[in-house]
Amino acid sequence: MFKVHALQAAFGDSLILEFGTTAQKRFVLLDGGPEGVYEAVLRDRLEQIAAAGGRLERVILSHVDGDHIVGLLSLFSELRANQAPIAVDALWHNSFAKTIDDGPNNISGRIQTMLSNVAGANSVMGATTDEVNTIPEGNKLRQDALVLGIPFNDGVTGDLVSLDTSPGPLTWGNLTVTIVGPTETNLDNLKADWLAWLETHEGLLATGDPFLAAMADQSKPNLSSIMLHVKDDTGKTALFTGDGRGDHLLQGLGQANLLGANGTLHVNLFKLPHHGSDRNVTKTFFKKVTADEYIASANGKDGNPDYSTLSWLITVAKDQNRRITIHVTNATKSTDDIQEDFDPQTFGYTLKVRPSTESALTLKLS
Repeated sequence: MFKVHALQAAFGDSLILEFGTTAQKRFVLLDGGPEGVYEAVLRDRLEQIAAAGGRLERVILSHVDGDHIVGLLSLFSELRANQAPIAVDALWHNSFAKTIDDGPNNISGRIQTMLSNVAGANSVMGATTDEVNTIPEGNKLRQDALVLGIPFNDGVTGDLVSLDTSPGPLTWGNLTVTIVGPTETNLDNLKADWLAWLETHEGLLATGDPFLAAMADQSKPNLSSIMLHVKDDTGKTALFTGDGRGDHLLQGLGQANLLGANGTLHVNLFKLPHHGSDRNVTKTFFKKVTADEYIASANGKDGNPDYSTLSWLITVAKDQNRRITIHVTNATKSTDDIQEDFDPQTFGYTLKVRPSTESALTLKLS
């Protein structure tokens, strides 16, 4: 058995992987969504799992960002207060310090100093500010796990979850799990990107120019995400990508020997990176990594899922003579527009929206 539950996580991510057997179900929680999601949706789901005798054998934070971590902070706070609805056996979580800021360059401190020069930084440089604000949140999650005695980043070498620190494919019940990101190479490249961004903008933003600040915010490098390729005992496959970049995913898939001779991979289910943002993928990427079904967890914030991303999926699949299904947790302007501009019958795709009466999309792979 292998099911994926994509919870109504507003503009964030929160997914529950259900696997094992009907008699002995197993569960992994991947991200916890932004503020309010734990109270509105996730806690009830965890209560239902626990009531049936289940527990979370692993909680995974794909990366330190507010729309992924806040629900997990709520869960771990309740664990510390002995009020949590479910037991947690292990935590996977890479901190900003371990992935981006582990050298002598003081990237986070330099960003904070830069933001202090910008009047109204919270609104003018919202994305950068959010990222800086979540650094201590990531540290708190790690500290909570340590206090609780919950194993932290178990199964890998050292305390960083990456393809390079993994001993190889991992076995979780009937699932074979391969870490495909981050890799040591793309972490080094991301550090270089952050340093180059700082060197470009530090002096400029010292002037406090709000226009330059807004432009800097838009060009800010991404964070790294824990990305996983999962295969069950029937051969069904899925990709979970957090907010990862398409080029990083291809690097990891290649390094893990999951790409075919022509540099492509097909899976049954693909969770679109960064809520379907077109900043993380390209049309060429979707020609190389294909799927039968796609999930976009988004509610229209920041335009996600982007119209461009949806159009690339649809046109590539049509060109390759593949029928696909796109699942979205919420109807948005882009999902409405795409169906108007790309007739599903003509282009051979199906777009399914989470029913308003349901707290999650549930996709059964096997």
